Amino acid sequence: MRTPRPARLAVRLLAAAVLVAVAVPGADAAPGTATRAVEGAAERLAASWTAPLSTRGRYVVDADGDRFKLKSGNWAGAQGTWEGSGDIGDVTNHQADQNAHNIPLGLDRKPVDQILADFHALGLNSVRLPFANALVHDTTVVPDAAVAANPQLRGKTPLQVLDAVIQELTDDGFAVVLNNHTTSYRFCCGLDGNERWNSGQTTRQWIDDWVFLAKRYRANKRVVGADLRNEVRRDTWNDPNWGWGNDHDLNKALEEAGNEILRAAPDLLIVMEGINWQGIPTDLTPHGRPTLTPVATLSNTLVHSDKLVYAAHFYGYTGPHHTGATGTGETTDPRYEDLTPEELVRVVDEQALFVTRAGQHFTAPVWISEFGAGGRGDLDARERDWFRRFTDILVANDTDFAIWPLVGWTGADGRPQDTWAMVSYGADGTRLGVMDPGDWRATDWNKLVAAPSRTGRVDKTPRWNMLNLDHADYDVSATMLARPDWSPGNRKGNCPDTQRLAGLGRGDSRGLCTDAGQPAKGAGAWTVVTDERYVTGGDWASGYDKLQCPDGSFAVGYSVRDDAMAALLCAPAAASLPTTGRVLWFDKGDNRPATGGSNASDWAPGSFKGQCADDEYLAGVASTWKWLHYGVPDALLCRKLT
Repeated sequence: MRTPRPARLAVRLLAAAVLVAVAVPGADAAPGTATRAVEGAAERLAASWTAPLSTRGRYVVDADGDRFKLKSGNWAGAQGTWEGSGDIGDVTNHQADQNAHNIPLGLDRKPVDQILADFHALGLNSVRLPFANALVHDTTVVPDAAVAANPQLRGKTPLQVLDAVIQELTDDGFAVVLNNHTTSYRFCCGLDGNERWNSGQTTRQWIDDWVFLAKRYRANKRVVGADLRNEVRRDTWNDPNWGWGNDHDLNKALEEAGNEILRAAPDLLIVMEGINWQGIPTDLTPHGRPTLTPVATLSNTLVHSDKLVYAAHFYGYTGPHHTGATGTGETTDPRYEDLTPEELVRVVDEQALFVTRAGQHFTAPVWISEFGAGGRGDLDARERDWFRRFTDILVANDTDFAIWPLVGWTGADGRPQDTWAMVSYGADGTRLGVMDPGDWRATDWNKLVAAPSRTGRVDKTPRWNMLNLDHADYDVSATMLARPDWSPGNRKGNCPDTQRLAGLGRGDSRGLCTDAGQPAKGAGAWTVVTDERYVTGGDWASGYDKLQCPDGSFAVGYSVRDDAMAALLCAPAAASLPTTGRVLWFDKGDNRPATGGSNASDWAPGSFKGQCADDEYLAGVASTWKWLHYGVPDALLCRKLT
């Protein structure tokens, strides 16, 4: 979420966009005209895609396997607009002097069907709906004035209003992604008590709120996604981290929440943002915006591996190491708008778009779920130039996007109170939007929405996913989650049920899973191997301890004590498997396939990696305590799939 440019230590962030493809009547149009102008838009949008959504490689696809590009906007308000000081009832203490009353903004000024008609006119097919955890528990009825243009919403709580808005959106054909934006109703995103998922609440409460909402909307298949947490950042004393295993570990928290949500509502996309800010912003202290950069060596794996979408935010006045502040908290680091065209392309790729590269452990769709700029009033030439160049990047990369924000107010003078809003409504319901004359963003917006994009069927391609046993169990197998602990006292990693184990790191307990050429699993019991009883075909690693799957089965998990091999988990194949293969040693260096197999990314940094080829299955692991090898894996037994 964007914060005012003057004097905020916080990062001002905004959302990504969908373009103006249909002309909508001007601000003086009679009630209902906007709806008539886009008559049939809801039916066309609803017919254009089939829920639920999933992913194939870098693309989001619908239930028919057709590409569904997220052309979205952020309908803000339910996350709260109070800026944290002064009387909460005084509108001047709210963002842009707009009091949303903790519901989507604009319901006091415009009937919801006419707001949605404007969304259709913008070219949107989806809406990101920010909310606060406070909303889940709020039993206060919203004031009648907050829904003056929608009297059917009188007497409802903020959650019930959200219910109604979601139903209207999905009935109109839109896909809805819920976004946990804040803990309290305080407007973010600085030192405001909303810095982490467990700021002002426990991680358990945060996950429970998500599971509650997932169950609440799971029958509505056009509620397609859970965007787990907005702009995680440093609080006064502590940084969030990616992979330390503690209660500030965003990687761990997203993993836990995503998998619990999928167990409650398996159809949802799980959207994960990276870290928005670490460090103290002075020229003398380390600081910066990691965004998705850590995903390159520590990605996420879900129980349903086709449900992960990564997200990132970009605003011109912030930068790779710039908070966006002016004055206090400002550093000499360049803002994104200060970068040359070539630098901006490189930085956006390094911080986010690299994730879309095919065939890696981190490969997933990337949704730029916030970006934007002010469209009227005082024109900032640098911001305007940045917006043009940034939308060019989105076009060139066929990137999913969502602009911030969709809805704002116009004041008594007829000017937008938040110039970044795509549509603003006066107290009498008149509209001033990017589709109306005088908004410079229209050209770039239409360029973005109308840009050539991949459409039609996206074929399934192999996946590779990490297992991370650095600190604890990493169980992403639905089968094993339903069973008792299969290796008590040891850290365990289990591949998703659609995948098998393909590789191991030597000494760091990392693993790699794949579904490349995946053999179907048989109905028999899975086998926990702790000794050499299943070693067949001779001693393939003389002098080493060997864990080998029974013939006709393949490795799907492993366990370690410290980093030493403790057990191998094997699943039976539905059909016979070859029992000839090769021994792959990696005790003195990496031994990985030259092509395929996530070969262009590092899933176990600092450790030697052994990895079977894409047309092989992992049948055994050799290790030893001799020669100070400490029981870590030294060799793999790789056998052909056919």
